[in-house]
Amino acid sequence: MKQIKSYVLRAGRMSPAQKKSYDEFFPKYSIEYKDHKIDLNNIFEQKKIVVEIGFGMGDATWQIAKENPDVGYIGIEVHTPGVGKLLHQMKSHNLSNIRVIEHDAVEVFNNMLESESLDGVHIFFPDPWPKKKHHKRRLIQVDFINNILKAVKPGGYIYAVTDWEEYAEHILDVFESIDSLENPYNGFATAQDWRPRTKFENKGLDKNHKINEVLFRKNS
Repeated sequence: MKQIKSYVLRAGRMSPAQKKSYDEFFPKYSIEYKDHKIDLNNIFEQKKIVVEIGFGMGDATWQIAKENPDVGYIGIEVHTPGVGKLLHQMKSHNLSNIRVIEHDAVEVFNNMLESESLDGVHIFFPDPWPKKKHHKRRLIQVDFINNILKAVKPGGYIYAVTDWEEYAEHILDVFESIDSLENPYNGFATAQDWRPRTKFENKGLDKNHKINEVLFRKNS
């Protein structure tokens, strides 16, 4: 069976500001992909650590990081213009508590992240693959979530948001099927006021899409 990937490569050109930030700051604020485990404490000393899978243009990433300087954020993204945009925002807002891994998240979790090294995982607006014949390509499946949870500490959380209602139901079903996860809410989570609304989210709202949030914690 073909392995699910966390992304679909899409064409995109970097603006001059994004390219400048990418060239200048990627060597400093990126984590090179490795096919072996790495110690995240060497990167974020004495900080809680949260990973965001597929941060897009990084709008939510930098805003959350700015409001939580005591937390280290690792953003995983393969779309180079998005990486450049996030690095540009880091420069503009003088943020140093973000690192970027420009690689497939499935392989990062399979090979790089140590057991119980993360305090949380964010998956904001993953590709919904709305056609039924493409549902098998969806990132959020039981096997992948179980793999993610190996890297999450007991008491840590996994937080997914989507504007596709059918996908939201699927995500809720997946999370509820995993014994090591607990739902502190009755079904979907209430909107988390610390998560900023992004341009992508606003486009969904403009189409009258309902935003559904799923937030579970790993059993201690």
